[in-house]
Amino acid sequence: MMQSLTPDVEVRLSVGQCVRTLTTSKEKEEVTKTLHTLTSYLDDRPQSTITSAQRAEFSRAHYTRTLQFLISNINADWLQLLTVAQCTELWDGLFLRGPPDQSLLVLMDGISSMSSPSAGLDRLVSILERFLQSGRLTVLLWTRCQGTGPSDSPQLRETLLSRLVALPDLTANQLHHHNKTIFLPQQYYPLLARDMLTVLERTCQALRDRKDCSLTFVAQALGKACVQGHSALVFGVLAPHLSCCTLSDMVWQRVCWKLLENVPERWLESVLTGMVQAVTRPDALSRIMGNLVLKNKKAQFVITHKLLLLQYKYETRVLSILLGHLAQDRERRPLLIQVLRSLCQAWANPSAVRHTPLEQQLYVSRALLLCVGLLSDAELQELRSELLQCMLGGMQSHLDSSVVRVRRMGMVVGECLSSRMDVNGAKLKFEYEHDEETEELLSLMTPLSEEEAEPLDDRLDLPQDVKGKTVPSQAVPSQAASVAQKSGADPDSELDSDDELTPYDMSADQEMSQAAPPRYLRDCLEAFLSSEDPVRVDLSLRAIEGLVRKNTSTAREVSVELSKVLLHMEDRYNTVGFLSLRQAAMVALTVTDSVPVTEYLTTEFYSMNYSIRQRLDILEVLIMSAQELSQPITDKGGPSKAIQRVTMNTPLYPGDDPIHWRQVVERRIQSKTKRLSKGVTHPPAKPTPNRYAPVAGHFFFPLLRNYDRPQVTFDLLGGDHLVLGRLIHTLGLLLHLAVNAPVATQMGRALLDFVWAVRYHVDQMVRRGVLFAVCSVFLSMPSQSLLVELSDQLFETRAWLADVAEGDPDTDCRNLAVQSLVLLEKSLKTEMNPAALVLQS
Repeated sequence: MMQSLTPDVEVRLSVGQCVRTLTTSKEKEEVTKTLHTLTSYLDDRPQSTITSAQRAEFSRAHYTRTLQFLISNINADWLQLLTVAQCTELWDGLFLRGPPDQSLLVLMDGISSMSSPSAGLDRLVSILERFLQSGRLTVLLWTRCQGTGPSDSPQLRETLLSRLVALPDLTANQLHHHNKTIFLPQQYYPLLARDMLTVLERTCQALRDRKDCSLTFVAQALGKACVQGHSALVFGVLAPHLSCCTLSDMVWQRVCWKLLENVPERWLESVLTGMVQAVTRPDALSRIMGNLVLKNKKAQFVITHKLLLLQYKYETRVLSILLGHLAQDRERRPLLIQVLRSLCQAWANPSAVRHTPLEQQLYVSRALLLCVGLLSDAELQELRSELLQCMLGGMQSHLDSSVVRVRRMGMVVGECLSSRMDVNGAKLKFEYEHDEETEELLSLMTPLSEEEAEPLDDRLDLPQDVKGKTVPSQAVPSQAASVAQKSGADPDSELDSDDELTPYDMSADQEMSQAAPPRYLRDCLEAFLSSEDPVRVDLSLRAIEGLVRKNTSTAREVSVELSKVLLHMEDRYNTVGFLSLRQAAMVALTVTDSVPVTEYLTTEFYSMNYSIRQRLDILEVLIMSAQELSQPITDKGGPSKAIQRVTMNTPLYPGDDPIHWRQVVERRIQSKTKRLSKGVTHPPAKPTPNRYAPVAGHFFFPLLRNYDRPQVTFDLLGGDHLVLGRLIHTLGLLLHLAVNAPVATQMGRALLDFVWAVRYHVDQMVRRGVLFAVCSVFLSMPSQSLLVELSDQLFETRAWLADVAEGDPDTDCRNLAVQSLVLLEKSLKTEMNPAALVLQS
């Protein structure tokens, strides 16, 4: 009667009987026999009594249900009847010998549903660990490649991919600190990558045997693992092996190309970015990718646009590999030309120079130089006009910037493009400070080959005099030897005993001047106005600061006239230290006769026919003078210590010294911190009058008079971004130096009103100055004055600072905004805690 039953009916009846037996039986022999019966459906040996049709039916319809039944009865009494060996062979064997995809799904669902900790959970975790160690993932992937597995729905395939790729996360969520080492991402994803390599090797062998395979599931698993952020772990194993295997095997190359073509587009970007960071050479990337960039629009967008123009976090090596991949094949070289045009537009775009972060501008500059270096002579001739337009327009945009690094970047790239194009045999040459950044950019045009990476003396045929200068340690002994031989050969030569004496060190000696330094200020003024004698002008310039500080009454008589002469004075005779001497003299005049000189300087700042350098000189003199006036009075005959201090600490351009404002903030916070101590730890400071407080308004308010009135040669709110940024920075310093003066509140309110109009300026140096000024307002104004005088603006100011701290492209601007927010919160908490809590909410 049983022989007439179909395989599906026969298997269903047998499995049903086994389930009923395990549910009701309490005999060890009966339980063991039943488990052997279920295990026999997974035995594919020739001596097995189960037919292939029966095994297929069991795997298709009954295997998952059987495993689910076993997990639901993991704490049943009949399981306790078995020995450890019987449990491992019969109970665990059912999970490890059947279809691996079904087994993995059931194990993961069972682990997720188990209570932790428990004995049942420990058993399932142990089985899953053995599942991974015994190579069942390889069987799972290879079964999918052969297409011998059951035809499943897209939902089931997506579930299997999710469990397969997210296994470390799922186990960590359930096991917490008791997680197994093999489940950790650092162990699991390299294991998954090795299983993928095994499957790819079997696929290559199957293709050689003329058998069809599908890499769809492997490609989907690769893409899902990469999009979840594990591309570095996966390609750390895949990339070296694929690079080696594709070196001389076309079958491996075809398999790699097909693998990448089958990656779903929504995951392709993660796969490509992980691979280009893992390979070491452009030819390796070309062997693995093939012409995917020509076949797939998403891959083309990622390779030619997103990785080069929208992201800037990758190393120069990655850029070299990407561009080298495009340049290595004749069919891909048009994409290299397309990339070059896009890079030229991005590098020469004035808006991009102003609004993109400095790191991204440096990234684009590297890519541009690498791309130009890969062009052939014919392509270079074809693109000469476009490159020339890029060079001229880009240099103009970069040189107009107030950021030193941006200007230097424009100079270096302009030099490199000029030397590559060789326009009329003339090459651009700029003077700039060389650092690691400029050296890297310069090296991109001439990468060293293996043959060139040799010692300098072996590669270059240098003239004798240059070689002597290059290697002094070798040249000096040889010259001494030659002199000794010559002296020994000449019998008439007489050696003086003085030759053995050590010579005096005369490096610090100064030349004696025949002219005497001037003793009166009017003599200095006359020398500046009418003398053509360089020595007299030099002596007058060196003596004027000391004369001003010693003869204050005479200095007040000629202070304005002398300041005018010094402001317009030029370095006609190349005087050593001209700028610092002139600046020190103007500071001495401003300190000695503050009101008239300050009135003259602040008026001339907005006058016509002054250069940018002169306007910056005015601001620097005002800053130095204000800082010296704010210091305690010292010996009048001594040197100007304040000038030396400001000269070292005050940057030429706002934002060049990011430490300065941090020190100001830290000192202010320390000054407001209350400490409890025993006794007097420091002697009381001697009270001295603050000379700056009475005249602070004369320094500050005239600079706010005519900023919105453009002149013929000066437009503060137009193109003169450098002067505007420096002016705002100066106003912030002038306010901070007047921290305890009665006029500080009025100065802070006026400064905040002034900078509020330019808080969204396109130039990052101006925005830095604005944020520095806001910091100065919060530091200098008393907490009570902040609430009374600026109550209507605090909420809007706080919202603006939060936006800047989150979204400004400049790093220093974001840091300054965060510091300003911290200062605002501290000031408000000090004055009114309820108001501060409202602002925080």
